[in-house]
Amino acid sequence: MTHLNFAILQGQYTIMKVILLSCDAQRPDKRAIAKCIAEVSSNIDESLARELADILLEGDSVDIEVDDKSSGSALRAFRKLDIEYEIEE
Repeated sequence: MTHLNFAILQGQYTIMKVILLSCDAQRPDKRAIAKCIAEVSSNIDESLARELADILLEGDSVDIEVDDKSSGSALRAFRKLDIEYEIEE
């Protein structure tokens, strides 16, 4: 189900595209989800992260870009929050 996709941007950064599919937590913590998205994404501020957390909790998927060097910790954080994700090809 998960496949790695790496893209070179401006010859400097390697990013991984991640699709957040759903949150299966019984009582999801919207604030923690938004904070996690803002911290791990390469191009999302706190305000947009809150909006994306709302979208995710309403049942729609969310696409984000994660810097490759922090991808392992990002994926662990998503699993800890019971967020299902897919790494885009």
